Amino acid sequence: MQFPTPLLSGTLIKRYKRFLADIRLENGEEITAHCVNSGSMLGLKDEGSPVYITKVPEEAKRKLRYDWQFIEDIHNNNKWVGINTSWPNNLVEEALLNKRLPELAAYPEFRREVKYGLQNSRIDFYLSGGGLPPCYLEIKNVTLKVGDTAQFPDAVTARGKKHLEELTHMAQEGFRAIVLYVVQRQDCIHFEVASHIDPAYASTAQQAKEKGVEFLCYSCDITKEGITIDTTLPIK
Repeated sequence: MQFPTPLLSGTLIKRYKRFLADIRLENGEEITAHCVNSGSMLGLKDEGSPVYITKVPEEAKRKLRYDWQFIEDIHNNNKWVGINTSWPNNLVEEALLNKRLPELAAYPEFRREVKYGLQNSRIDFYLSGGGLPPCYLEIKNVTLKVGDTAQFPDAVTARGKKHLEELTHMAQEGFRAIVLYVVQRQDCIHFEVASHIDPAYASTAQQAKEKGVEFLCYSCDITKEGITIDTTLPIK
């Protein structure tokens, strides 16, 4: 996926009110950017961290003229981390269209945001066709790194637990049900559920696995021009 406009460099002053970030550009100008991430961003909001933003096209009717896209993780050798949580679903769609996810390549059709389950939920992707059992695919964005391992979640997530429960129900009904973790960084070699952060999510994930839910994880390839889903990561 190519970036719509070139990346601009800056330095993080502070992130606040979840969706706002004050940033100092290379020319010294201070701007407020939209932080497209409602999560905790654990370890990725230190003052003084190098960041990368994009400018919103002039025709877009928006008050904030910049979007925060990347931060350099100063705790992990200043590696780039994508913080925009709107990207993973688009990255997965691109990968599905180009048959770059071997576990799902046999499905000829998919739809996004389909209603399903017992709790008035929407699944990120519904895959069908090819004589295969319909597949319910939930996407999770991952930014946290501990040691050499990517971890999710980075805060307690009742919503994530609900999604696991819904997928467990679909698996027990005979459908294929999958959680795909998209790691927006390149410096991890494993993935694991962060049981020390959210024990309830970890317990529900274990139960879901035992009842037929599948778990996949992919990291991303990141350049100054774009970001794509790249390499599968083993799940610990």
